[in-house]
Amino acid sequence: MAPIKFKQSPTSAAQTLAGSPDARLLVRETIRISANLASAPASSASASCSPSTSGSSPPSLVAAESRDLRTAVNFGFVEEEFIDSSLRVICREVVDGRRWKYVVERDGPGSFKKGSIRTVSLETPQDPLNELMSFIRSYVVPEGFPDSVTPSYVPYMSWRALKHFFGGAMGVFTTQTLLSSVGVSRNRATSGAVAINWILKDGAGRVGKMIFARQGKKFDYDLKQLRFAGDLLMEIGAGVELATAAVPHLFLPLACAANVVKNVAAVTSTSTRTPIYKAFARGENIGDVTAKGECVGNIADLLGTGLSIMISKRNPSLVTTFALLSCGYVLSSYQEVKSVVLHTLNRARFSVAVDSFLKTGHVPSLQQGNMTENIFSFPWSKDKPIVLGSRFKDAFQEPGSFLSIEPLFEKERYIVTYNPSKGNVYALLKDKAKSDDILKAAFHAHVLLHFIRSSNERRSSLRSHGESDSLVSSLSSSTCHSMPKNIDLEAYIAESCKMVSTSFGLFKRKAAEQGWTMSESLLNPGRARLY
Repeated sequence: MAPIKFKQSPTSAAQTLAGSPDARLLVRETIRISANLASAPASSASASCSPSTSGSSPPSLVAAESRDLRTAVNFGFVEEEFIDSSLRVICREVVDGRRWKYVVERDGPGSFKKGSIRTVSLETPQDPLNELMSFIRSYVVPEGFPDSVTPSYVPYMSWRALKHFFGGAMGVFTTQTLLSSVGVSRNRATSGAVAINWILKDGAGRVGKMIFARQGKKFDYDLKQLRFAGDLLMEIGAGVELATAAVPHLFLPLACAANVVKNVAAVTSTSTRTPIYKAFARGENIGDVTAKGECVGNIADLLGTGLSIMISKRNPSLVTTFALLSCGYVLSSYQEVKSVVLHTLNRARFSVAVDSFLKTGHVPSLQQGNMTENIFSFPWSKDKPIVLGSRFKDAFQEPGSFLSIEPLFEKERYIVTYNPSKGNVYALLKDKAKSDDILKAAFHAHVLLHFIRSSNERRSSLRSHGESDSLVSSLSSSTCHSMPKNIDLEAYIAESCKMVSTSFGLFKRKAAEQGWTMSESLLNPGRARLY
């Protein structure tokens, strides 16, 4: 009888086979099958042999070999199944890139023993360093990273970690200063007075948090601006806390003021956190992205705190240390906010998109639009060239100016005008204005503002090139007197109406192609409506 040949496994596989109890069991089962085949009755073998093949292996035994030993062992691991054996592979599995097979023990024909499932790894043991890195990644990055988040997630989290590092470092110095000022370290106050002062300080902060929470919707449409403003307020609060070291007798009012400011900053950070994390999530993993992001912030905060404790033991200059840490914190905060890529068009990004469209004919990409957005344009700022949804009394000073342009907007659900005395473009909304009408009104306002600014730039260019006084006077006369000003303004508005009718649809299509999502709610229109 020809000897039965097995697949030979490499040396590493043999070591794995020898070291694993499950693998040793598989080898014993393979040997048992081989022994059964080798001890098969000679009569049955000869009975199945034909005269022409009497010198070769019996066909039945060859068939048994091909049927019962289909790759019994491969690299030390069990293969598809063992016919006539008590073991069988029933399932394969991949977990975080690692492969496994599940083997079950037979109890009889067509049945298996209960609780006999065994797990066999198809991977060599992972390097301890890789195991450690996998453990760390499970805490600091979402599952499926990097495919589960957008590309802007990594720079955002890098700057966020750096910001929390500086914030944690400053926390040590501010807390130390507050405790020193309140008299804990110098025994200037009883424990009861210290406790009362501390409670009043925290209570004032909670009141400030509740008052600022009424801003509500602003956290949605100007979240970048508010996020950066909140970080600036956090630095101001920390500075006020450090000031208590210079005037410890004013601890309570200064500490209360600082805590109010810092709690306002905390409300801003908490309220803008979810929309930012939502922008990074791909699919329904916002909870995972949020959890890992907060974990990164906490780790960086702890590292900064530890470093600051070591530095504070050397008694460094408080002012110098605070100035350096504050610069690092503010810079990290600015870069953190700038790295966020949002798909929605608020007022700032809408202005960037429309200005680019009017000047170049192209709508900027998501990355370009977010990078160009002005972070320092705070919601409470009054210096805004366009007022959307304004009141009639703010837009028109004379009835004639309204009556002259009203026919131009007869078919529209808005009216756009310019008030020279205030230097602003006003978009008044009618009571039946819908979402698309508000977007169109905002687009029209930017077009009119573009015309007016272009005209002013042309006049300034003529002056700078030394044109004759008569030419400049003739070009400027239309804006120097009230009646010609109205006539010139009416011409600008009529021209803007023609441009809007042909370009608004094109602007929306190009914006959609770039991935922008337009919503009138993020433009924050005023509540006034004409009827």
